[in-house]
Amino acid sequence: MTSTQAPSSANENWGSRIGLILAMAGNAVGLGNFLRFPSQAANNGGGSFMIAYFTAFLLLGIPLMWVEWGIGRNAGRYRKGHVPGMFAALWKHPAAKYLGVIGLTVPLVVMIYYTYIESWTLAFTVFSATSDYFGNNTQEAMVGYLQSYQMIGDDSVHGMWKPFVFFFITLVINIWVVSRGISAGIEKLARIGMPILFFFAAILAVVILTMDPLTPGGPSPADGLNFIFNPDFSQLSRPGLWLAAAGQIFFTLSVGMGTLQAYASYLTKKDDLVLSGLATAATNETAEVVLGGSIAIPAAVVFFGVAGAMQVASSGSFNIGFATMPVVFQQLPLGNVLGVMWFGLLFFAGITSSVAMATPIVAFFREEFGIRRETVAWGLGGVVMIFGLLQIFWLQYGMLDEWDYWAGTFGLVLFASIEVVLFMWVFKPERAWESLHQGADIRLPRIFKFVMTYITPLYLFTILVWWGVTDAWPILTMEKTPGGAPPDPANVPFVHASRAILALIVVTFVVLVRLAWKRNRYDDRTGFTESITGSAQ
Repeated sequence: MTSTQAPSSANENWGSRIGLILAMAGNAVGLGNFLRFPSQAANNGGGSFMIAYFTAFLLLGIPLMWVEWGIGRNAGRYRKGHVPGMFAALWKHPAAKYLGVIGLTVPLVVMIYYTYIESWTLAFTVFSATSDYFGNNTQEAMVGYLQSYQMIGDDSVHGMWKPFVFFFITLVINIWVVSRGISAGIEKLARIGMPILFFFAAILAVVILTMDPLTPGGPSPADGLNFIFNPDFSQLSRPGLWLAAAGQIFFTLSVGMGTLQAYASYLTKKDDLVLSGLATAATNETAEVVLGGSIAIPAAVVFFGVAGAMQVASSGSFNIGFATMPVVFQQLPLGNVLGVMWFGLLFFAGITSSVAMATPIVAFFREEFGIRRETVAWGLGGVVMIFGLLQIFWLQYGMLDEWDYWAGTFGLVLFASIEVVLFMWVFKPERAWESLHQGADIRLPRIFKFVMTYITPLYLFTILVWWGVTDAWPILTMEKTPGGAPPDPANVPFVHASRAILALIVVTFVVLVRLAWKRNRYDDRTGFTESITGSAQ
């Protein structure tokens, strides 16, 4: 795809290998590690879920992470940090760039509602510091407190202005970091935020795991750990267990999002992918399994018992984080400090992920239209603000659930299925394998080549078909909501409007990709010209 007009953008690079790994891990370590993981584990049999989880991690998560790092670095040779360009670099076909539109739509849509949820963590950090929710010492009272902040039901507890102020502050911080660039913005955030996150999580884990039972002989933190890690092998025959575990892997590693590829596009042939990818995955699993599994569920078991903890988990990921944990903190010494640590680590987990979501979109406008990073970043902030306000107003009508399902759940699996086929089948297994090992400090056992070529795609297609039949079609036809309940007739117009906005975003990106290819006179059949610098942007 030769071009007579090279994209106008300055070269950027990671400042160090540790900075790259922290940024990649920050992208992966998000709210799902500390909120969604405990709920999924509790809802799916605890230890039984962990068997399916680690199986999916080995056969799905790790291979997909290497695939995405490989796709990104290969595209960096042509200075392409966005998915339409990455797919076009793999497959010299006019359809490739349009398949890549998924890799622009998914991160934008997820970033919009994710930033809104992220703003809750910032708000509750402040509420913890000021002891604002203290006195709401039951699960029901804290749910009411949270819903009041969300403008659901009685909003007398919080002024209507609070969710807007915290959303604006969160969004400005995100966009400012993105506008600073890779090394000075995203990498610096990861270097600061990730150590703080792990420090807070480690302290909380120690506090929770050393708690005494509330009554002599009552449930202890050890009972919580036993529940999570002691498997019931009879549960392994449930397909839903394996699907839930695979879904959690997508959330926890941020695969299928287009963000890992964007970060990897700044690497050169001399940079290691194999060991760095393993280090990133190990960091994420430490955050999720070791720390995330040692805080929320053990705390809930001590205060509510195993049955009560399961009931809390089934009530929703947000409730266990924003309602159950504040109840626990109110019963402990220095509860407001612990609350600041809990919601503070959630905020850092969230922001290191949300800035990554902006990266492929910024790359697209910089590379294809020559727009300055700062201009693109703040323009993107304006788009996120507009649709984020709709998330605030329409939360109670199911907009967030709709977007989370179509972009943040089903969309991830669809995107991952496409990219693994392009990298391992179209780009060819031998080329993909050798590409991954350029600059590698170690060589992978060849069994992983077989896994990435056959097992991982089969795993993905099974999930895609299963979810398509059992979830996607009934949700699309409004037989049920993403949460599984029958739809409320009052919410139907808002659901239609939410889907119309999603369709509008997809169409807009299709048009922009078409304009970019015409503007730069790309030829889909000949391929891009390799950059002298060998890295994106």
